[in-house]
Amino acid sequence: MAIKTFAADEWIRINQLGYIPKGIKVAVWASKNNAIPKNFQLVSTQTGSVIFSGVTGAPFGAYGPFSQTLRLNFSAFHTPGTYYLTCGNARSPVFTIGDDVYAGIADFGLRYLRQQRSGFNPFLKDSCHTHDGYTMYGPMPDTTRINVWGGWHDATDYLQYVTTSANATFHLLSAYRDFPGIFTDHYQANGLEGSNGMADVLDEAKWGLDWLLKMHPRKDWMFNQLADDRDHHGFRLPDEDSVDYGVGPGLGRPVYFATGKPQGLGKYKNRTTGVASTAGKFSSVFALAAIIYQNNPSLASLFKERSLSAYEMGLAKPGACQTAPNREPYFYEEDNWTDDMELAAAELYSLTGEKSYYTQSIRYSKEEKVTPWMGQDTARHYQWYPFHNFGHYELAKEAAAPENKTITSYYKEGIERVWNKARKNAFYRGVPFIWCSNNLNTSFAIQCYLYRQLSGDNRFDELAQACFDWLFGCNPWGTGMVYGLPAGGDTPADPHSSFSQLKHYPLDGGMVDGPVYGSIFKNLRGLKLMHEDPYAAFQSDYVVYHDDSGDYSTNEPTTDGTASLVYLMAAKEAEARNLSGNNTVTAYGGIIRGDTTKKNIALVFTGDEFGDGIYSIARTLQTRKIHASFFLTGNFYRNPSFKKGIQLLQKDSNYLGSHSDRHPLYCDWTNRDSLLISRRQFLNDLTAAYQELKQWNITPKEAPYFLPAYEWYNDSIAAWTKDFGLQLVNFTPGTRSNADYTFPKMGEKYVPGDTIYNSILHYEKKSPSGLNGFILLLHIGTDPDRTDKFYDRLPQLIDALREKGYRFLRIDQLLKEQ
Repeated sequence: MAIKTFAADEWIRINQLGYIPKGIKVAVWASKNNAIPKNFQLVSTQTGSVIFSGVTGAPFGAYGPFSQTLRLNFSAFHTPGTYYLTCGNARSPVFTIGDDVYAGIADFGLRYLRQQRSGFNPFLKDSCHTHDGYTMYGPMPDTTRINVWGGWHDATDYLQYVTTSANATFHLLSAYRDFPGIFTDHYQANGLEGSNGMADVLDEAKWGLDWLLKMHPRKDWMFNQLADDRDHHGFRLPDEDSVDYGVGPGLGRPVYFATGKPQGLGKYKNRTTGVASTAGKFSSVFALAAIIYQNNPSLASLFKERSLSAYEMGLAKPGACQTAPNREPYFYEEDNWTDDMELAAAELYSLTGEKSYYTQSIRYSKEEKVTPWMGQDTARHYQWYPFHNFGHYELAKEAAAPENKTITSYYKEGIERVWNKARKNAFYRGVPFIWCSNNLNTSFAIQCYLYRQLSGDNRFDELAQACFDWLFGCNPWGTGMVYGLPAGGDTPADPHSSFSQLKHYPLDGGMVDGPVYGSIFKNLRGLKLMHEDPYAAFQSDYVVYHDDSGDYSTNEPTTDGTASLVYLMAAKEAEARNLSGNNTVTAYGGIIRGDTTKKNIALVFTGDEFGDGIYSIARTLQTRKIHASFFLTGNFYRNPSFKKGIQLLQKDSNYLGSHSDRHPLYCDWTNRDSLLISRRQFLNDLTAAYQELKQWNITPKEAPYFLPAYEWYNDSIAAWTKDFGLQLVNFTPGTRSNADYTFPKMGEKYVPGDTIYNSILHYEKKSPSGLNGFILLLHIGTDPDRTDKFYDRLPQLIDALREKGYRFLRIDQLLKEQ
């Protein structure tokens, strides 16, 4: 039997993360000879057998260092497992096909952002740049001290910009809004390990928001930048930064007031023409934050106030606000601004409902229909930023026909411009190799996703997947562009970073700048490779990438690029779940939402001490001919005052389950990981609860779902529940429905019925998946001091949601329909 040998001049590039069974699966064969194979094979690592064969199709010809290239499409194969590809004389690395190949990648990206924090840095467990900063160019005297510490360092340098920080924060907030079930809670607000009842992505976004607030401390003040290129003083950890900006070593950095005019304190100056690009980004992120933080009225009010004042600054000073250079000619040369104002106006319309913002957003959308770099071969550094216009998506969601279709067509036009270039090469590469090309690539993939969400048009899906695959190894170098992802893969090992160079610290989740044209690389200042190039065989005059700390142009991670990638990775995780059919959303081991693709809702009522709404709720369910689910404590079931009401609920075939026996608090409100009850105590209470249910002829088989007391639990409680043979469930976050127990004497915690009702309808309108699969929690009774009983609004709410096409199911029916 002949043994197959593999040549050293042919390669197969793959996505090292792997491929999802029902998704697009393409690898690229590349060769330095001109022989063109006709077929390729997919081989099982378990058996060594060929289990799928495909035709290579038309060759794409030369690309970069290669003489010939082919696309190997095996999307028709769906079976999970581990495999490799062979084609000609090449064999690919081993890869996985599975539903979970993208699991956890979005959370992984957050690791780099935590490491980039200024102020308290949780990775170092130390603080840095706490003397920031002193003002320049402002209405106050130069060198006036102002507190602006916090936020994220921009990259390996420690400069900080409102424009990139606001864009990063917007992507994080959008990721939380659009993919709430993807993110976990394993870190506290300060970035240290330990849960705090908030998704980690929202913790990270809040860190960005807190710093941005300092950069717009009053309605007529906005700062654009903290520090300048005097920072470029060699590798050093941020807590050891002793650069002297003229006020003493490490004693503060300049913060630049946004004047709308050119700035630069040294040899070089920028070409600023206004403030709107910075103000628009700021306004948009704070309007979105006000929507997301609606459960915190005081914070939401502050965010709205700052969004409005920033927007007014943008209107007053139209134009682009570039970052300020000093000693070097490199700065963020942003030239566009109407895209930022379009997004800001769209978010303010979503927040306020005021038609004037919608009209202004429409007007701005026509000013820049396509982000100008798309279809071009080059652009200046950050000339067209952000690299995709989120404003079109946010505006199109609000618009009715025909404006909706018109705005969506802008996305399509940009995609087609890139596609006209991409379709000519096997990597489907249509993004220019300018500085931070990976950031452009990520943004373009996001635009493809947003276009498909708006239009339902999937013709560009393979192009979008190629952009994603590029980042994880399906590129000429066969390497991933994200540090440590996947584990054990070929990913950056020697990035341009003080953390890795000085202490060999990992930069988990950081996405590096990416390849640049050979002409750019050759003309950059102060660039010198530090070791032999392991990818030398794959470099070309056309494009280069170096995994080398000396190459700041291709191998330096950036904060804003990584934040954008977090959004894209969350979208890919969600896609994998949707295609696998597992569309439930979980948190801490509990199910918090049913199938997000079906218009079903489970009305859930909990009760312990109060039951004044029991008859009103029962009548509403009867007259509307629907069923709901009731999770009641042993205290409730034992209360003779509630007996007839419970009998009525049971007779009408509603779900009756347990909410514990004595309603204990399982874990600390401020430190979720801190248990207040032992496993034995928990199981004893749960046993007593089901003993009480037995009096109603209800067994664990009839009531397999358990909703924890206070709706507050952690992974341990969920695991103990499973040990008991039950599945823990909890309400779906995002509305104020669970605050219907509050009453006026609770002060700011009190939530009126109108606010609750509007929050439900607002979420339904704004969320891409509406209320699909929602577990909507209310209380069966409230304190007498609450006279505004929300259960009196139940008929109105049910009717409104039915008109939108929703069905109401019991919790067991909702979760069985997976």
